[in-house]
Amino acid sequence: MEAASSVKELDDADSEVTDGEITDDEVSALNKKGPNARKKKPEATILPYWLYEYLFPPDVPRECQMLRCENIAVPACYLLVGILQGLQGPFINVYPQGLQYTAAQQVTISALRGFPSSFKILFGFISDNFPIMGYRRKPYMFIGWFIASASMFILLVGSNLELPTKDGPRPEGAPSVVFLSLTIIFFGIGFWFADVMGDSIVAEKAKLEKEKGQLQSMCYACRFFGLMISAPLSTYLYSTLGPGSIVQLMFILPLAILPPLWYLSEVNNVTIKSTREQCNDIWKTVCSRAVWQPMSFVYIYGVLQFSNGAWKNYQREVLGLTPTQLNILLNVAYVLLYLGVMAYKYYFMHWSWRTIYILTTLLGGVFSILQVLLIFGITFGLSNFWFSLGDDAMAEFIQGIQFLPTTIMMVHLCPDGSEGASYAMFTTVNNSAMHLSSAISIKLLGIWDVTIGALRKGDSTGILNLTLLTTALQVSGLFFIGMLPRTKDDLVKLNSDKSKSSIGGGVFLFVIFASIIYSIAISVISILKTEE
Repeated sequence: MEAASSVKELDDADSEVTDGEITDDEVSALNKKGPNARKKKPEATILPYWLYEYLFPPDVPRECQMLRCENIAVPACYLLVGILQGLQGPFINVYPQGLQYTAAQQVTISALRGFPSSFKILFGFISDNFPIMGYRRKPYMFIGWFIASASMFILLVGSNLELPTKDGPRPEGAPSVVFLSLTIIFFGIGFWFADVMGDSIVAEKAKLEKEKGQLQSMCYACRFFGLMISAPLSTYLYSTLGPGSIVQLMFILPLAILPPLWYLSEVNNVTIKSTREQCNDIWKTVCSRAVWQPMSFVYIYGVLQFSNGAWKNYQREVLGLTPTQLNILLNVAYVLLYLGVMAYKYYFMHWSWRTIYILTTLLGGVFSILQVLLIFGITFGLSNFWFSLGDDAMAEFIQGIQFLPTTIMMVHLCPDGSEGASYAMFTTVNNSAMHLSSAISIKLLGIWDVTIGALRKGDSTGILNLTLLTTALQVSGLFFIGMLPRTKDDLVKLNSDKSKSSIGGGVFLFVIFASIIYSIAISVISILKTEE
């Protein structure tokens, strides 16, 4: 966009500049002298020109200027997503453990937090096919955040959320496994429904960008910033005021975003494709080698990232870490997760995707081996807490570096006219892989004796074997690295290949939906087991 025309858009789309319009040559000269040399600014704003230009870049389409009143709800939605994830993380990290749930039940409840994200494609289809009053996104954002708020209100008034004491009995009226799981599931349904609406809007607006990835980077920076600042707050509230205070915030905050949503600009009464047409578009998309090949790598790699579900119990029962220390580990991990995302944005954006995955996976394997040293008591003079801090936190930093490449790749794969549903489908690939991985991680707990009883007796054989197994499986994802394009340019070249494979597309969709069904079955069976 030309600099002179960008000045004309300082107010409304039809606003005009006053006398003394700045020409392209004048803007170029002023740029060389710096922002202080810009004496002319539009009447429509009281802000200094340099600040106005920073907030609303003139070379960015108005629809992509996220800090404008009509767009501010989008980054606010991402910020709220991060804040709620940060508040819920420490709560889920230690509260079920304090209620003396089994290791399998703890892993299941942790997985249920993001389990509804496996249905993001369904949420996208509902939004695309059934507009409310002509709008496809805004009303469903309202509904999603209302469901999330209502579920936390039910948990708040329907159970006793007093802080449990270590090794003491459960507080009278404490939520059962089933009740806590159901409220978390419904919170997740509303949470992820609203998140899908935000993703759909970003996927649509990203097509207007000149430099791809900047809009996503900005929105995800808001998300991870919210996660980073809210997690320490959650830890403080949990240890001082109890888990009930966290649930209160998770009830109130989704309601706070409703006013900005009212002003969200969205095109009304757009032409709606039929469900059949959208399914046909998605089928053609997944049959393309540029889609099923790299997304198959994302899925396989994600499934192989098995977690050690007994590690938190080991940290508490054997290493003697307190709930507060466990939450501190989580908080530092969130900070490094944010730093990992920023590191990719500013330093690794132009690196080969394969190189990034190879280096980060090997580095992750090294830090996983540090758990083995911790089991043998080799901490090089550091306390158990500080040694665990480096291990857990660096794992999140590595995941942060790996995050943006996949999201940027997903946007490049979205077909015209089906951005919402297709982007939801691609993110469902990653989410379903994570939840299948969590479901299988639950089954891995039964291979060796890693129960609390065994850990208290000093039997660390099971936890050692499980650590070695999960580390080996995590690193084995590199065997499939050849399926991943090296760069965005390679992805574009792969997309230019018009060859289709109905077998590849069919297997791709079958594996996704089969993994969703399997993870549902495993999670439900684990929840309904007799509480120990």
